[in-house]
Amino acid sequence: MTMETETEKLTSDMLATWGHLPGKAFGAALRDGQDALDRGEPLEAVRQMLEAYKPAPTLPLAASGEKPFHVNLDAESADEKANLDAVMHHMTELMRTPTIEAGAIMPDACPAGPLGTIPVGGVVAARNAIHPGMHSADICCSVMMTEFQDADPKAVLDAAQSVTHFGAGGRPNGKRFTMSTSLFDKFRENRFLSNPKILRMAQEHLGTQGDGNHFLFVGVSRKTGRTAMVTHHGSRGPGAGLYKIGINVADKFRRKLSPKTLKQNGWIPADSEEGIAYWEALQLIRKWTKANHNAIHQATVEASGAAAGNRFWNEHNFVFERDGLFYHGKGATPAWDGYAADATGLTLIPLNMAEPVLVVRGKDAGHALGFSPHGAGRNYSRSEHKRRSSARTPEEMLKAETDGLDIRFFEDGIDISELPSSYKKADAVVAQIEKYGLADIEDYIDPYGCIMAGDMEPFWKKRKDARR
Repeated sequence: MTMETETEKLTSDMLATWGHLPGKAFGAALRDGQDALDRGEPLEAVRQMLEAYKPAPTLPLAASGEKPFHVNLDAESADEKANLDAVMHHMTELMRTPTIEAGAIMPDACPAGPLGTIPVGGVVAARNAIHPGMHSADICCSVMMTEFQDADPKAVLDAAQSVTHFGAGGRPNGKRFTMSTSLFDKFRENRFLSNPKILRMAQEHLGTQGDGNHFLFVGVSRKTGRTAMVTHHGSRGPGAGLYKIGINVADKFRRKLSPKTLKQNGWIPADSEEGIAYWEALQLIRKWTKANHNAIHQATVEASGAAAGNRFWNEHNFVFERDGLFYHGKGATPAWDGYAADATGLTLIPLNMAEPVLVVRGKDAGHALGFSPHGAGRNYSRSEHKRRSSARTPEEMLKAETDGLDIRFFEDGIDISELPSSYKKADAVVAQIEKYGLADIEDYIDPYGCIMAGDMEPFWKKRKDARR
């Protein structure tokens, strides 16, 4: 007579003791583990088998202040000190993100969102991670300059006004530029850009500049005496669409890999299928943005009847791969040779509509993670500037701050939040570029005039008024 041994019972308490956590995999581990015991597998073998059912360990936030960052920014006035304090607070929180290994702030740094959001003028280096929130919705915001062989500044500005387009949305039917078929096909092949809305906007938004601080600037080179045109804008609707999708994918990874990381700082692992496709999408958006600048520049050349000379561009809202790290520059310009295949070694730093655009050569400073500023930045918000300016009319402010310049607004309304007084002092920014060794200034494009979007009504208000 033989006696059967009773099969050992696997319990939830046992799984918890082994380190399993509640969730979908917990029930599967309980079921499959019991099946293995029923087949006669030893308990220790079952325990080892079930290790694969445990969720991957989550990445904790770094302690506050554990990872320092470089500061290339001085503050003297009360407003400058308040701005610097705010930027430091944001960067300290941002540096707690597990993927980040280094950080820096530029002389034009200012806050740009909820606590822990990368500031404008901020740079971080991340390991195996692309953070959509750190290039923002205005992906590949960038500047391009064309020098004209023999053209009057007013003629160039008039020609530019006849071809450019500012404001929300794209160009109307009959006034659209043509997107290259090969680039459009590559959009359709990418899992992030094949979205029907993105494909439509890629065609409708080509040759548009948006609103806010985006501009078309005309001036004269001190070095050559020639007229030069500079445009500033990003990837418009296609980039905003990619950002929206990317931020949602990053959040799914964040909740799995590091739930305590701030939502705006979630990331897509660069070596994942999603990361590889997103990186490719970023490069395609970069090509589209360059084509967007080129469309406006070439149309201006043709409308002016002048011959074009030197032309180059650079981005300052993007992600760059270098030495195994992904550098996220939010309003910061790469300052090392060969950062991209089309890099010329020269980059542009606009200051404000009444000041020159700087043509610089970056110095690849380690204390700036190889970046330089992208502009002048602000010490306080647009709304605060408007509040402080309420005693004067927009017309009075425009005349006082830009007297002698040809300043135009696409929809006529003066946007006082884009006047020089809303930005940091240009000479202070230039002095800090030199003090911190961020770039060498090779030329100044002195202002003749510019076109900006202006104080536009929100699109939703226009639609409401149209329905009435």
